[in-house]
Amino acid sequence: MRVLVSDKFPAEGLQVLEQAEDIELDYQPGLTTKQLLEAVVEVDALIVRSGTQVTEEVFQAANKLKVVGRAGVGTGNLDLEAANRKGVVIMHTPFGSTTTTAEHTIAMIFSLARRIPMASQSTKSGQWEAESFLGIEVAGKVLGVLGAGKIGRLVIERALALKMKPIVYDPYLSEDTIRLLGAEQVDFEGLLSRSDFLTLHTPFNTETANILNSETLARIKPGCHIINCATGGLIDEKALAEAIKDGHIAGAAIDVFAKEPPGADNPLLGLEQVICTPHLRAATRDAQVNVTVQVATQVVDFLEKGIIVNAVNVPSISADLLATLRPHIELAERLGSFQAQLYGKGLEEVRLEYAGTVTNNPTEPLTMAALKGILTPMIGPEANYINAPHLAKERRIRVTETRSQTSRGFSSMIRLTVVGTEGEHAICGAMFGENDYRIVRVNGCNVEALPHGHILVLFNEDRPGIIGFIGQVLGEAKINIAGMNLTRQSSECQAVSLINVDSCISDETLEKLRAHPHIVAANQIVL
Repeated sequence: MRVLVSDKFPAEGLQVLEQAEDIELDYQPGLTTKQLLEAVVEVDALIVRSGTQVTEEVFQAANKLKVVGRAGVGTGNLDLEAANRKGVVIMHTPFGSTTTTAEHTIAMIFSLARRIPMASQSTKSGQWEAESFLGIEVAGKVLGVLGAGKIGRLVIERALALKMKPIVYDPYLSEDTIRLLGAEQVDFEGLLSRSDFLTLHTPFNTETANILNSETLARIKPGCHIINCATGGLIDEKALAEAIKDGHIAGAAIDVFAKEPPGADNPLLGLEQVICTPHLRAATRDAQVNVTVQVATQVVDFLEKGIIVNAVNVPSISADLLATLRPHIELAERLGSFQAQLYGKGLEEVRLEYAGTVTNNPTEPLTMAALKGILTPMIGPEANYINAPHLAKERRIRVTETRSQTSRGFSSMIRLTVVGTEGEHAICGAMFGENDYRIVRVNGCNVEALPHGHILVLFNEDRPGIIGFIGQVLGEAKINIAGMNLTRQSSECQAVSLINVDSCISDETLEKLRAHPHIVAANQIVL
């Protein structure tokens, strides 16, 4: 079986492929788009890093392609929808660079505290100004950690060894879980007001985009240092530059930018108080070897033994069973994502109930998919089908599964219940055809909504004029409605509206909807 490696790989990763008995290695780093389209025609597997764009055109050209391995966490250079249509398994290496990223964060903290880059530059220019680079000790300082996933936890572990005092804001973790890490749980305001150093370890999504902006930066403890080795887009870079110029923020260490590489006009680049590195979080020899050896091993195991590890688009099942279960897998994952975006705070328990014909096949892959859907909005691409049960256990989330041969009203149905700080909430999804699935019940209210794209979820009192008001507000915001799914008020539940729209709804528009006296809640989710 032929394996094409189209990006530069260290010798250790290539050696895994060269030593496999049934594998023929085709190592061609740096292919042009045209060359790649020609090279993939007869390959069984493609292994890439971030340099190769695996587009729909590439998937269409690859007649025999079974698997794509991505050495690293991110899959932004892979067209996952095209992979799904073609039935190609996508694997990545979510944990190969966690230690490296955590260490880079600690290095940034020390660099800020002791002003090492500035002192080095001054000394090399012929100056000897020890008094100009007075630093601070990190011992005894409060380290605010925004997001305590895999990397955030490693940072906390190292900070404790440095005698720092870690505090954590992560609404998806319970107080007990954070306490077991050796940290203190705080709310967002507590994180801002108490941190001497504030480090970000959260994925980028609608909830975290520009989470540090002019308003939130103004509420941060004066003299705080900010570190971002997570992902670009979490910080309003212009607002941060202004806060540093004003003296409110002492300094920042930024490894990731909203636009990479940052433009010459980026205001952070010209500030002495800001340390900038070019996305170095995973840039160590050890991490590069780890991820390439790991992905090469995963691809060999898949081709030779059919073993799927760290897949982002399928759980570990046979190809034949995958064809049967894929619609149910997709439905389970979307139900999980729906619940996480609405009710994922402080999650303690997840209950999955399978009824009808779905129980004719193993349901474990569906549970894995539902957990991946729940965890991805919380921790980002680190979550996959394989590690989702482990991550749930790590976060002390109880998971139960029940099966029933009969399903009231539908031939096949999945009910997903979550229990957390926001109470107990249930959602049901059902199959309407071979590949047609829909949300059919939310908190006891019957609906019929397509779980795709941007969805406006409204809970409201059943009063005349609500639908007209919604249409008016969305129309003024130039948001096109693709479909409306409404319930009527009953004695058992509030009225629920699931409205599919063609584009993202701004926070301002959502606030206008929430301001209506008969609208109890208005939220946007993306599936």
